[in-house]
Amino acid sequence: MGAGIAQVCAQAGYAVFLFDINAAMLETAKKSIKDSLQKLISIGKLDEEAGQKVLSHITFTHQIADLKADLIIEAIIEKTEPKVQLFQQLIDLNGQNTIYATNTSSIPITQIAAKVSLPQNVVGIHFFNPAHIMKLVEVIKGAKTEPHIVEIASQFVLSLKKEPVIAADAPGFIVNRIARLYYVESLKILEENVADFKTIDAIMESSGFKMGPFRLMDLIGVDTNYAVTESQYQLFNYEPRFRPSRIQKQKVDAGLHGKKTKEGFYIYE
Repeated sequence: MGAGIAQVCAQAGYAVFLFDINAAMLETAKKSIKDSLQKLISIGKLDEEAGQKVLSHITFTHQIADLKADLIIEAIIEKTEPKVQLFQQLIDLNGQNTIYATNTSSIPITQIAAKVSLPQNVVGIHFFNPAHIMKLVEVIKGAKTEPHIVEIASQFVLSLKKEPVIAADAPGFIVNRIARLYYVESLKILEENVADFKTIDAIMESSGFKMGPFRLMDLIGVDTNYAVTESQYQLFNYEPRFRPSRIQKQKVDAGLHGKKTKEGFYIYE
């Protein structure tokens, strides 16, 4: 997600710093962005010069001290405490003139913002995978988020040629509250041996969905998808319809996280 968001921002002409604590992950991100731009060039959406210009807008860094910006979007692990710790580091580095946006899929913005020193500057800007293709972006206001921060975030999304939708700070916001059942019910069908995962994907894709639930989980990251399901299950007071799947948990425990690990429900060469 981070690489996709960086690409989108760079294509819109913004100067971008793409940060990861792991230098190897930055190399993976750079390759992913280059491959994505090359695909756009091959289908005539970009020329070579424009592709190089997009890359020139991105600085890849594993030094957090480099992260001085007007807007910072985090897309790290889907757990509250690491997000809080990162935001506080960024607040100490940047102060009150920066907007701190989270790409969380399900954690309430208020819950994150309440534990940092500038809750009024924290907002949700939630992209969908793949970020450089999907048009919809949820903009979520926390309980203390200043209204002008929400307005700036919405205008920023528009500047990326994407469609901002203002969402309430509720579990899963809009899309993940609906989409969670797309995954959970598909996993229940698999658990009950009604059909195998390839058949379920084929049925959903033939019904008009761009990607079946298992292909999509592999793309998003099986571990990330599982973490979002766990989060919503807790936030909805353990509502049975949001119960995480033991099959998905087994994949996570085995390190089979989808495309990023070369194997999830499918195997990737």
